[in-house]
Amino acid sequence: MVSLKTTIGKLELKNPVILASGTCGFGKEIKSLIDVNKLGAIVTKTITLNKKEGNPPPRIAETASGLLNSIGLDNDGLKDFLFEKISYLGKLKIPVIVSIAGNTTEEFTKLTKEISKIPCIKGIEINLSCPNVIHKGTKFPLLAQDKKATEAIIAKLRKVTKKTLIAKLSPSVTDIKEIAKAAESGGADAISLVNTYPGMLVDIYTMKPKLGAVTGGLSGPCIKPLALKCVWDAYNTVNIPIIGMGGIMTSGDAIEFILCGASAIQVGTANFVNPKAPLEILEGIKQYLKEKKVNSIKSLIGKLKNNEK
Repeated sequence: MVSLKTTIGKLELKNPVILASGTCGFGKEIKSLIDVNKLGAIVTKTITLNKKEGNPPPRIAETASGLLNSIGLDNDGLKDFLFEKISYLGKLKIPVIVSIAGNTTEEFTKLTKEISKIPCIKGIEINLSCPNVIHKGTKFPLLAQDKKATEAIIAKLRKVTKKTLIAKLSPSVTDIKEIAKAAESGGADAISLVNTYPGMLVDIYTMKPKLGAVTGGLSGPCIKPLALKCVWDAYNTVNIPIIGMGGIMTSGDAIEFILCGASAIQVGTANFVNPKAPLEILEGIKQYLKEKKVNSIKSLIGKLKNNEK
């Protein structure tokens, strides 16, 4: 027998495979495709305080080994989440983590306070890094590019909730280590790495951008080497758990992230290609542990070996 149990802050997960925000809606949308309860946890689509229309279409475009999206956090807001989404999420047998975003610190705070009242919600992923929205609390394009703003907003939210707080960070920074450290200093229980990379595509026939908003966030296999580097750097800097993501399509990809320091992983773009990918990844991790005669997934975290002979 092998143990797949892992820990993210106060959350005890039965396995390290988590559905990434924005790729599985609020769970109900994919219930006919996959048994979510077999996974470690689910992160909901990001919600904002008020209804948000999102960016103009087209919102998604395929690229070499990846996907470019510019959804712009389209959602129906907190009130709809409380009255329409919670009833289904409350029936799930795995931890539910809600992703939140706001234009101001006050919006983040109000969201956190309201969500913290819901027993079935076990964690809050603070989306500080969506490349398709602008926050008013920093001179940088993204909150997660400003270490002072990152620390300040986490510290503010830490005061109003006992739920597990996960800071979702951007790879579009000069030094991911200082941002990760800022999130830890602010009181985050864990960090998620990485959100999408900014990018764009051009249609040479129309001579126009392929996305309605011109630019978007790049995800998929093409970003995996970059994401792994971010996870490894953060692992060697902070003492809180890391949730790794970015191009995880197979169990091998997931294990790479764990070896680089991730305590759990999120599956995102793969869900669009193969909705059963998370379960296949989970099974592959089990087989790897058996083949390597490793008793616990925890013993693999950060165990990347150097190249010395």
